Amino acid sequence: MIVRLYEENPRQKEIDQVLKVLNNGGVIIYPTDTGYCMGCDLHSKKGLEKLLSIKRSKKKEYLSFVCSSLKHISDYAVVSNDSFKIMKKCLPGPYTFILESTNQVYKLVSKGKKSVGIRIPNNNIILTLVKDLGRPIISTSINQEGDFDNVLADVEDIKAKYSKLVDCIIDSGYIYPELSTVIDLSDYEIEIVREGKGSVDWLIN
Repeated sequence: MIVRLYEENPRQKEIDQVLKVLNNGGVIIYPTDTGYCMGCDLHSKKGLEKLLSIKRSKKKEYLSFVCSSLKHISDYAVVSNDSFKIMKKCLPGPYTFILESTNQVYKLVSKGKKSVGIRIPNNNIILTLVKDLGRPIISTSINQEGDFDNVLADVEDIKAKYSKLVDCIIDSGYIYPELSTVIDLSDYEIEIVREGKGSVDWLIN
């Protein structure tokens, strides 16, 4: 299924179509502020197994997920006051924050590694979806594991490769793919794991 959505004003009718797919354990491709990503309902075992099959990966620890806000972040990760302040300053935005996962999330997606990546992208479509779903959505790039040189940006290319593999592709036009900036807050020290689209000048200075 292909659903056309515009970030400036995503229509509820189309949002509801995508929500139905997610609630049924489906896998979707959706827009973010760093390009298109693939995901499913965080709480869907069926969706996660299908997602890992498409990605040809058995390594759950590489997955992160999208939240709609910081409001219920403590349900999914251990967040200190200092970490919360840093995240509040940067989000929504092109950042992935690595935090210690709660036991609930550890059992769901991060077995073997007691940390999880959390994103709140600056994209109205995915934030609306997550808010209306009421649960986070898994976030992983639309490339095979370890292949960071061939991330697709054109929706027609995405359709050609994934339309028979996923349950829904959200068409939001061309989005130039960029890496999110990854910051590890799971320990007492702040570690910049990867510099990407999100500026780290505020942290360095």
